[in-house]
Amino acid sequence: MKQLDIKLNQHFSGKVVRKDLTKLVKGNAIVPTYVLEYLLGQYCATDDEETINQGVETVKSIIAKHFVHRDEAQIIKSTVREKGSHRIIDKISVKLNDRKDQYEASFANLGLKQIPISDIVIKEHQKLLSSGVWCILTLAYFSTDQKDASPWIIESIKPIQVSNVDLGEYKEARNNFAKDEWIDVLMQSIGLNPDEFSRRTKLLQLARLIPFVENNYNLIELGPKGTGKSHIYSEMSPHGILISGGEVSKAKLFVNNSNGEIGLVGYWDIVAYDEFAGKTKKADRGLVDIMKNYMANKSFSRGTEVYGASASMVFVGNTDHPVPYMLKHADLFDVLPKDYYDTAFLDRIHAYLPGWEIQKLRNEMFTEDYGFIVDYLAEILRELRREDRTHEYAKFFELSDSITTRDKTAIAKTFGGLAKVIFPAGEMSEEDARELLDFAIENRKRVKLQLQKMDETFEEVDFSYTVKSSGKRVTVETLEVIEYCGLRELKHGDDSTVLKEESPQPTGPGSLKLADGQKIIRDNQTGVSYDNLFGAYLIGATDITLVDPYVRLPYQLRNFMEFAKLVSEKKEGDAEVKLHLVTANNEEFIENAKEAFEQMAYSLESVGVLFSYEFADNIHDRSINLDNGWKVILGRGLDIWQKTGGWFDINEYVQEKRLCKACEVTFVKG
Repeated sequence: MKQLDIKLNQHFSGKVVRKDLTKLVKGNAIVPTYVLEYLLGQYCATDDEETINQGVETVKSIIAKHFVHRDEAQIIKSTVREKGSHRIIDKISVKLNDRKDQYEASFANLGLKQIPISDIVIKEHQKLLSSGVWCILTLAYFSTDQKDASPWIIESIKPIQVSNVDLGEYKEARNNFAKDEWIDVLMQSIGLNPDEFSRRTKLLQLARLIPFVENNYNLIELGPKGTGKSHIYSEMSPHGILISGGEVSKAKLFVNNSNGEIGLVGYWDIVAYDEFAGKTKKADRGLVDIMKNYMANKSFSRGTEVYGASASMVFVGNTDHPVPYMLKHADLFDVLPKDYYDTAFLDRIHAYLPGWEIQKLRNEMFTEDYGFIVDYLAEILRELRREDRTHEYAKFFELSDSITTRDKTAIAKTFGGLAKVIFPAGEMSEEDARELLDFAIENRKRVKLQLQKMDETFEEVDFSYTVKSSGKRVTVETLEVIEYCGLRELKHGDDSTVLKEESPQPTGPGSLKLADGQKIIRDNQTGVSYDNLFGAYLIGATDITLVDPYVRLPYQLRNFMEFAKLVSEKKEGDAEVKLHLVTANNEEFIENAKEAFEQMAYSLESVGVLFSYEFADNIHDRSINLDNGWKVILGRGLDIWQKTGGWFDINEYVQEKRLCKACEVTFVKG
C-alpha cells in the first residue's frame, strides 16, 4: 500500500475501504455507490487482504440474493410468497392515502405499489415521503380473504445510511494529515486518483462537495460531457437527490397546493438538476420566480403559507461551444433555457465552476487506493452543515468596499464550505486561507462578469482584497479572462498581484522591447507555449545553457525536443547555436537518457543546433542562460504542462492546447 493508505487505515480504521472493490461487487446492479460502500463498510473496512476477499464475496452474495433487478421482479415476488418473507434491497417512496388514512409504499424495482407501511416508520424516516430512498427491508407475504387487503407486509425497513458518526473524532484524526495529504484523501474518497489532477482541478472537484456542507448554497457547473459533473450528486450521499432539469414542477420541488405535501427541498440537503442546459427547454415561469425567492431568502410560499428549508441547489449541464466562442459571441450562461436566462435568477448563484477546465474522465483517473466509505463521509459532511465558517477569512483579509453584499455572501459561503471540507478542525494559515479566498472570489466573479454582459445596469465590481498583515492589495481575475481577453497576471516584489493588458511584442531583430519582469502561469491555464512565454528572449543568442534537473522521462524528453526546435526556429539563417543541457539522473534512467541524448545530438546537428549535455548532482534551480544578456528563471523547468491524453489527443501536438501547471517565469537582464 501507499504510505497515505497506511496512514488512512491507521487513523480511520473501519471507516475506509479500497475503492476498486466497488467495481468488483457492482456487477450489473444499478445501485448508487453509497449503497454498495455501505455494505462494503460492513465487511471490507480493513487493510487485511484475506478479510477483504471474504468480505467481497459476502457483499457479492448479498447483492445477488437481495438486490432487486427490474427484470427479476417476478422471481423475487415468488420467492417472498414461497418463503413467507424475504430480505430485499430496493428504492422505496411513500405517499399518504388520505381516503384510507394510511401511508403506502411503492417499490422502484420490484414494481409493487400502495403497500401499507407503519406510521412509526414514517416518523423515524420522513425522507421516505420524497422521491425515494434506498432501503434494506424484510418483505412478507400473507394471503387473506379480506376485500381490498394487500397480501404484502413490510415487516422491517432500514434506509441505507450510517446512523452515527463522531465529528470530534473525525476532526482530531484529520490533524494527523498535512493539507496536501488530506486533499488527496478526499480525492480518493470520491473515487479519483489524485496523481492525475492538478492542484486547481482538485479544488474544482472538492468544490462539488460544498453543497453537502453548506446550507442554502447555490452552485452551477457548465462544461463538456464526460467530466463527472452530475455523478457525485447521485452517487455520493443518501442526502442528495439528482433530478432531470426538465422534470421539475412547483409541487414536486416546493409544496403541493392540493394536499399540502412539502416537496424535495424539505427532505433533501441537496437538490441537483441534471442536464440543466438547453436553450429550447421550457420551464414554468412561476417556478423560476419561486426559486429566485428561495435561493435568496431560504423560504418559499404557496398560497398563504410561508415555508423555510436549507436545501442547496446545484445546476449542471453541458456547453455547446468552446469558451473562446462563448466569450466573444455570447456569455457563459448562453446555453441555459430561456426562462432561466434571467439575471435576477443567475445573480443568486454563489459560484460558477468552470467545467471546461476538468478533463474527460479516463480509466487512469479513477483510484484503486483507500478512501472514506462514502456513506461515512456523507454523514460527516452533513454534521458540518451545522457549523458556520463563512467569516473566517476576515481574520486575514478585507474585501474591497465595492464588492456588493450579495457578492460578499457568495464569496463567504464558498470560502466557508471549502474550509469545512479541507480544514474541518478549523486551523488555517494565512496562505491556506488566501488560496481558498482566491478560489471563492474567482468563481463568484465569473457569475458577475456574465451578468454585466447580459445587463448593462450591473456595475463593474473591484474583486480585490487587502492582506491585513502586509497591507498589500490583491486583485483576482478569472482564468478564462487571462487566457482569452488579453490580460496577463504579474506579481510585484511586494507580493501583491496585479493584472496588465497584454500587447503583442515585436519579435524581429532590432525591434525587441523586452524587459525584466515575471509572468505567472496558473493551474489549468491554456494558450501557453514556449514561444509566447520566452521565445523572443532567444533571438540573437548563440550559446544557450538550459539547467533542468528533470529531463529523463518520455514526456520530459519530448519537452526538451520541443525547446530545441524553438531554438532552431529563433536562430538567424544558417548560423549555428550551441545548446548545452545540465541535468540530473539516477541509475534507473541514466542509460536510456544517454542513448536519447546521443540521438538528439545527431538529429539537431542537421538544423544547426550543436547539442551537448552533462549530469550534475544536487542541482535544483531551473533556468535558461543566454549569451545575449538575458537569463530566464523557470520555476518548474520545462515541465509546465499537465499530462495529455496520449497520441490521439490534439494536446499532445499543440502546446497552446495543453493545460498548464502553476508556476512562475522570471526574466532577468544580466
